[in-house]
Amino acid sequence: MASSRIDSLSEPASHGNLAAPSCGRKPGSFLRWLRKLFKGCSNRQKLPQLHGEETIARHVPGEPMDDQSRAKNGESDHSVALSLAEDLKEPHGCRRRTEHDEDLARALQEKLNEPSYPSYDPTSLFPGEYRLCGGCNSDLGYGDYLLCMGAFWHPSCFRCYACGCQIVEHEFSLSGRNPYHMSCFRELHHPSCEVCHQFIPPNDAGLIEFRSHPFWGQKYCPIHEHDNTARCCSCERLESLSARYIPLGDGRNLCLECMESAVMDTGDCQPLYHSIRDFYEGMNMKLDQQIPMLLVERQALNEAIEWEKNGHRQMPETRGLCLSEEQTVASIHRRPRLGGSRLIRMKTLVKKLSRKCEVTAILVLYGLPRLLTGSILAHELMHGWLRLKGYRNLSPEVEEGICQALSYMWLETEVLPCSMGSSAATTSSVPTSSSFKKGGKSDSEKKLGRFFIYQICNDTSTAYGKGFRDANASISKYGLRRTINHIQLTGNFPS
Repeated sequence: MASSRIDSLSEPASHGNLAAPSCGRKPGSFLRWLRKLFKGCSNRQKLPQLHGEETIARHVPGEPMDDQSRAKNGESDHSVALSLAEDLKEPHGCRRRTEHDEDLARALQEKLNEPSYPSYDPTSLFPGEYRLCGGCNSDLGYGDYLLCMGAFWHPSCFRCYACGCQIVEHEFSLSGRNPYHMSCFRELHHPSCEVCHQFIPPNDAGLIEFRSHPFWGQKYCPIHEHDNTARCCSCERLESLSARYIPLGDGRNLCLECMESAVMDTGDCQPLYHSIRDFYEGMNMKLDQQIPMLLVERQALNEAIEWEKNGHRQMPETRGLCLSEEQTVASIHRRPRLGGSRLIRMKTLVKKLSRKCEVTAILVLYGLPRLLTGSILAHELMHGWLRLKGYRNLSPEVEEGICQALSYMWLETEVLPCSMGSSAATTSSVPTSSSFKKGGKSDSEKKLGRFFIYQICNDTSTAYGKGFRDANASISKYGLRRTINHIQLTGNFPS
């Protein structure tokens, strides 16, 4: 990508100087006078000078003379011709006849027959060679031309590669070997912010700096990371001027795409919860206890975390929790309604959770898309399964890693039902959720699922990121059952 600028605009200058004929001059002076006459009457063309790598040069014919000037020049040339003819006729004239006189007279006569408006002849600038137009590939012929990008052009052939219109401005942009109007090039190649829909401005160093989401590819100005622009709590995309987000009332915002499949209350989540329990049972990991599951607001989840003693909380945003202590929690009893641009009429129900086993309940944030809610449930159910089976004092890297591996495996069955992947190859039958059997998911929901898989695989934290990658490598090599047995014996993944 390059930008080209015209450094100079060259035009040929017309030169002329006529001298009146006089009698009695010496032969040498007479010849010099004729040469001067031919030189003055000619309209010489100068090749435009090139400055820099890319220059546009315009050739313009000399300015036409007015009628009075043409008449004077014509009379002068005619007088010179008559004088020369008389000299050639008189044997005893003012000068001796030479062998060049007839050639000079013939040349002068041809000069008188030339048109008054000389045109550009490319062969006069480049003897023995014709110049072809870089656009139409035909001979330049006579008239205006452009010299640019190492080629000659008819002005009408030098056109913008984007819009196809002629480039007449003194500046243009170049991409590869294709010229563009600067405005067209800006529209095509200058990055635009997908949040404010403006061209991303250059920074103090003159460079165009922008942010881009690694999965969605959303490009935006760096300032939007700090100017309170809303970000979807599910897919992480920033709110744009053309798509407003829905505030959930607890500091979170949800985009309309994630809102389409959002799970909003505890009752709505029960079928999903039971399908994930069936997923565990299909891998011979049945949960012996009926663990309560509640959808809660952000504040209720944070309060539960403060009471919980055994939870590992390295995530910047906690979305789920496997409780081991008795607590009183306010769950979402009735889903809110969308009123204008916000949610209204949400009803909560306070519930006391008593401890009947090692696991008291599973709490999950409300308002998240179904696939994200399901991946959180699969993660927290693995925490519950480990505690119910007596897996004690595991390091965060091992416990969170194996829980993330189960979450990843469930997402694979939902997004890629025909390709279970190596991690699930140890089971003979892994059920998919009932909603998929009823008619499948939209393309946008499938892409959301792939994004959640991407999040798990590219997590940079020690417990959730490195722990998952170690767990997934062990499952791929030894299978899920052998990996879990090894964890129970040693507290680590098999190497």
